Amino acid sequence: MFLTLTSTADSASDLGFLLHKHPDRVQAFDLSVGTAHVFYPESTDERCTVALLLEVDPVELARGNRFGDGFALGAYVNDRPYAASSLLAVALGRVFRSAMAGTCAARPDLVGVPLPLEIHVPAVPDDGDAALVARLFEPLGWQVSAGVGPLDPAVPAWGDSPYADVRLTGTFTVADALRHLYVLLPALDGGKHYWVGPDEVDKLVRSAGEWLGDHPERDWILRRSLAHRREYVADAVERLGVVEVPATPDEPSVPEVRPLSQVRREVVLAELRSARAASVVDLGCGEGALLRELLADPSFTRVVGADVSHRALRRAAERLGLDRMPDTVRARLTLLQSSVTYRDARLAGADAVVLMEVVEHVDADRLPSLERTVFGDARPRTVIVTTPNEEFNVRYPTLHAGTMRHTDHRFEWTRAQGEAWAAGVCAAYGYTFRAGAVGDVDPEVGPPTQLLVFTLGAAA
Repeated sequence: MFLTLTSTADSASDLGFLLHKHPDRVQAFDLSVGTAHVFYPESTDERCTVALLLEVDPVELARGNRFGDGFALGAYVNDRPYAASSLLAVALGRVFRSAMAGTCAARPDLVGVPLPLEIHVPAVPDDGDAALVARLFEPLGWQVSAGVGPLDPAVPAWGDSPYADVRLTGTFTVADALRHLYVLLPALDGGKHYWVGPDEVDKLVRSAGEWLGDHPERDWILRRSLAHRREYVADAVERLGVVEVPATPDEPSVPEVRPLSQVRREVVLAELRSARAASVVDLGCGEGALLRELLADPSFTRVVGADVSHRALRRAAERLGLDRMPDTVRARLTLLQSSVTYRDARLAGADAVVLMEVVEHVDADRLPSLERTVFGDARPRTVIVTTPNEEFNVRYPTLHAGTMRHTDHRFEWTRAQGEAWAAGVCAAYGYTFRAGAVGDVDPEVGPPTQLLVFTLGAAA
């Protein structure tokens, strides 16, 4: 089982710093199913390639009976030693853990820099669908070449091989490229070698939370990754903030409660209309889910989407169809790269600013900067904040005690903590606030999401 990752960037050998693996060394890592080897077939300033070779121990596989369910000799006769699978994903996570996390103490200037990358995985299961690999990787921005040859050239009657020779080309950070492989290779394989439990939901949200919710093959990926466990799929959907819970094949269709992300947008829109806001800044707009609904209502005459992430803004432009948008709609929209913790004069003058699921992503010691930016500098008539209600977390079946809904959350407030923060803001900047709820209110733990509506200088 084998894959290579190649950088063709200037000073391409810097790839070694990002991967925390020196190009001059061959390293080996013991895994429960064998040994992972890392080495560099080439390393120059023009081109640098790292190879991951997973040497599978068939005895360990058979001893664990991880693939013995299909037929009597399945534990002994299988494609695990050569086909890219969950085994390879586990090796990626073990060997390149720091690189996947986007950390590089030796060269922090390299972190987050997109590089021209090439990935080669010689044997990827494709379910007999030659276009499947492309449908999974192309929406993420990869150019895909997936060649499928005959299973045995000497026996044409056997047909095509069920494995594709896959080459991916694109410009990504190394961390993003590794996470794409980590999530999608096991989904393509469809047969994880370990027990799928609630922790798998956390892994998906942590590794793919930025892109999986909007992936056109999301439902298929979720079902395959979570062993068709509907309760896990539903929990992942909720935490990814997508619009519907996918049905599992052969399962009766049942009415679903509208997901919290949809309810949240509806509540925010209702508050904006009630405040008679014509110009709105969605600060921390992400990939534009709220922007789409603001643009659909002509009463919002000026719509600004601001986010610190250039990638998120690019995705927002793609999702909104900016290049195909009618001129009258396009004239109402502005996309800005901006931070919630730094003054930006372009955000001033709006009737309302929305911070929808944003404050919990800001380090607690940076909250005063956010408050100054929004309530002191931009100073709109209305500010709408939504943030998770920490008390409600006990209602999520796969969320372990003491953990938060998303790995990027710096904190999650109880209702009392949220209202205490709001009261402090009002005292400092001359606003009043009203607390509300998003989602059904549980009699014991309250709503899943807190709503805080601030009004400048008047009773809310």
